Amino acid sequence: MKRITVKHIAATIVAASALGAMSLPAVADDQFVPLLAYRTGSFAPLGIPWADGKMDYLKLVNARGGVNGVKITYEECETSYATDRGVECYERLKGHAPTGASAFDPQSTGITFAVSDKAPGDKESILTVGYGLSQSTDGSVFPWNFPLLGTYWTAADVMIQDIAKREGGMDKLKGKKIALVYHDSPYGKEPIALLQERAKKEGFELLLYPVTAPGVEQKSTWLQIRQSKPNYVLLWSAGIMTPTALREAQATGYPRDKMYGIWWAASEGDVKDLGAVAKGYNAVTIHNTAGRGKVHDELKTLVYDKGQGSDTNGTTVGTIAHTRGMVISMLTVEAIRTAQEKFGKGKSMTTEQVRWGLENLNLTQERLNEIGFGELMRPVKTSCSNHTGDDWARIIQWDGSKFEIKPDWYRSDASIITPLVKDAAAKYAKDKNLTPVNCEG
Repeated sequence: MKRITVKHIAATIVAASALGAMSLPAVADDQFVPLLAYRTGSFAPLGIPWADGKMDYLKLVNARGGVNGVKITYEECETSYATDRGVECYERLKGHAPTGASAFDPQSTGITFAVSDKAPGDKESILTVGYGLSQSTDGSVFPWNFPLLGTYWTAADVMIQDIAKREGGMDKLKGKKIALVYHDSPYGKEPIALLQERAKKEGFELLLYPVTAPGVEQKSTWLQIRQSKPNYVLLWSAGIMTPTALREAQATGYPRDKMYGIWWAASEGDVKDLGAVAKGYNAVTIHNTAGRGKVHDELKTLVYDKGQGSDTNGTTVGTIAHTRGMVISMLTVEAIRTAQEKFGKGKSMTTEQVRWGLENLNLTQERLNEIGFGELMRPVKTSCSNHTGDDWARIIQWDGSKFEIKPDWYRSDASIITPLVKDAAAKYAKDKNLTPVNCEG
């Protein structure tokens, strides 16, 4: 059968609507990667550049010649961030020819919860870069879940560490008030366990303010914040909820430089229209994904200069969300490459082989430099017992026109995170009647 490549269907890709499902036809030697997306709905401002980035990196890999010659085929499936639609996409794409789905990035904590029980039986990896079930770091209980680079517990812990640094040390948090304004969903509730543990240990008071989706009505929340006067506010939002929170903070006089957003509330699309209103707003970023790397230059040369880019409006490339999308696809591709090193270079990999690749990633600085991510990430290594790898993060701050990257690097405090992971994973295993994998041999 004649191989069909990106080059042969470039005209189709250029002409296709950004909202439509886009796919490349699979042939016997290719590798299929599903692309769940939410280009519609209240989270679309985040979802569009994220989806563009995931697709763009796969196009770049094909333009480079594939993974040791194996071309990537893909299909995008719109979820609108709805759990039922996400499950439908999962069910439709999990058996896609020729390899099955290499790894699913659900792009939603709710969808992740819904498909995690299905994944072991389907032999499908669930890849959640910076989100999902925080306890799935424990690969002995969650052999098919990979919360690579960091979890919501990572992010919450890094926020507390940066606040402590500003205050002059962890001991200075005693007696302080820290509020969590969160999307009232599984996504928004994920950091609560970590923050409760930190509050108990450091002696600060944790105030919880749930916000009903989609988050356009927050006046009562911010009036409560004006009354309670927290020293800092942590914002667990996405989509329209983020600019709404920042506007309400201004309206009630809460200083934006005392606010910290999760990485999904920290893209240019969240703040660019606010300008000076959001000035001082802090956020946590996965590794250094607010920066730019050589991969951006290569993407321009090999994909966009040839009219094959996913960002047809020319507004998302180089944004934080687009870059994170590329990182997600890069991790999938590197898992496939790692699997090939063991199971056969130049061959398409089964879903079980790709799972092995995700569990045995070793992205050295040399390798990151080679693929253009050397400026965007620090080295990452996974194992059977650690499906997150190295959870580096940085703080960024909006200066009124752009995000500035603060110099400090942070990692989550293992003395806090590890017991939480172990306890929550053990409870999950007991509730689901699972026998953990033996990671020692």
